[in-house]
Amino acid sequence: MKTFKVISLQVVENDELHDFDIVDGLIINKEDRQGTWLVETYLSNEHIRFFQKAEQSKEDLEIQVVISHKANDPAAFMTSIRCIKEMDDHISIMFEGKLKKQRNEYAEILLDDLVQKGYAGDELIREFREKMISKPRIPASAKPRL
Repeated sequence: MKTFKVISLQVVENDELHDFDIVDGLIINKEDRQGTWLVETYLSNEHIRFFQKAEQSKEDLEIQVVISHKANDPAAFMTSIRCIKEMDDHISIMFEGKLKKQRNEYAEILLDDLVQKGYAGDELIREFREKMISKPRIPASAKPRL
C-alpha cells in the first residue's frame, strides 16, 4: 500500500465542480488487483447534508483530489461513500473507488476550454501558459473535443 496527503477535494456533479475546503486528508492506493483507492477527508460539518445525500443516493460519485502538492494536477476517481463520521464541528468522509484515468489530460482539457472561450493566437498561448501555472479547476470529465 502507498499513502499520500490529500491537498484538495472537488466533487463533480453534472460537469460542475463543487470545491470543499478540507482540514486534512489522506489517500491510500491499496495496490490490490481491483485497483482500489481509499480517500479520507476531514472537513467542516457544514457540508454534511451534501455528503449524506450523495451517500443515500447509492450512485457513484466522481471526485477529484490534488495529492501531495498544490501544484499537482487533480486525479479523478469514481467512488462511493463508505462512511461519514461526525466529530464535534467536523466530519470525516471515507470514499472508496477507482482511478478514472491513468493518463492525465489536464493540458488538453484546458486548451479545449480556452479555445471554446474564444482565445486564439498569441492570446491563447499566453492564457494557456498562465493557466498551466495557476491550475484553474476544470472537471476531468470534460473531454477534449477532437
